[in-house]
Amino acid sequence: MASRSKTVRSGTGPANSRGKPTLRTIADITGLAVTTVSRALANAPQISIETRNRVRQVALDIGYSPDRAAQRLKTGRTNVIAVLLEPHEEILGYGTSVMAGIAKALQGTSYHLIVMPNFLNAANIDAINYIIRNSMADGLIFSRTEALDPRVRLLSETGFPFVTHGRTELATAHPFVDYDNFTFAYEATRRLIAKGRRRLALISGPAGYTFASHIQHGFMTAVREAGCAYEILSDIDLDSPAGAIRDRIRRRYAEKDPPDGFTCGGEVCALATITGMTDCGLTLGDEYDIVAKQTSQLLGAIQPRVDTIYEDLTATGEHMGRILLRRIAGSTDVNELQLLLSPDLPFETQAVSVAD
Repeated sequence: MASRSKTVRSGTGPANSRGKPTLRTIADITGLAVTTVSRALANAPQISIETRNRVRQVALDIGYSPDRAAQRLKTGRTNVIAVLLEPHEEILGYGTSVMAGIAKALQGTSYHLIVMPNFLNAANIDAINYIIRNSMADGLIFSRTEALDPRVRLLSETGFPFVTHGRTELATAHPFVDYDNFTFAYEATRRLIAKGRRRLALISGPAGYTFASHIQHGFMTAVREAGCAYEILSDIDLDSPAGAIRDRIRRRYAEKDPPDGFTCGGEVCALATITGMTDCGLTLGDEYDIVAKQTSQLLGAIQPRVDTIYEDLTATGEHMGRILLRRIAGSTDVNELQLLLSPDLPFETQAVSVAD
């Protein structure tokens, strides 16, 4: 009787036709132990990078995906990162850019993302309680921190891993990634002064958020150093509709001593300001100037005469993802869990005083 030949799978091609690929499938293909495969997929530092990459590639080739229900029963972890996103339209592309960065940080790990809306003016603490109470995630990312943010206090007290986009003034240190908004506003305002502008106005974030106070502090430091006139348009902010900002700028220009320079914390408010000034018959770069924070390519494409300072939100998302992974893994070193990103400044403005 003819003997049957034994078929050996090569490890390439589509998923196992006999059923869903498992850790054993990957182990058979790679010649590694199942425990080694499991650790490699979990990105364990004890496993060499070469082995981790090889195991991940095989898993990708055969269409392996972990049984999340079984993993949760075994480890108590969800392998989920939750992201609270607020629908503020001012920061163009905020959600997509930050999510792309987080996804890049999680690539090759067992974690996947869920996005939860966190509507403006809602009780932010309720969303945090919901995630903790229902064990919906292993870690959390959120933005728009307050000086004494109750969300940060609750998460710190419960020991739930998290990282914030923004700092607080709480005594207990916590993981964060933040953009240096003080330096942004300070340099933006100095640029306006260097252009000869002497009546400056600020459009910043809503009162109560730490990033807004940092912007205001940077603006005030620059105008006081130069000794020029200034005002903070406190009845509009980055959350105001573009039409409301436009109308407020038009009304302000009709009043005494209107501003001739604007520091804008975002692109939408910069465009709305330009529209309002244009309605009043003024030309950007002639009668007034704007320096704005830019997070997309839209402002430069529409209004190339606007001076901008860039904030890379994709890089911010990637940093937050990596810091959160370290926190979930047990890191308590504050130096590893906090990052302040500097503005991209292609040139330095020179300090100018009105008396010069």
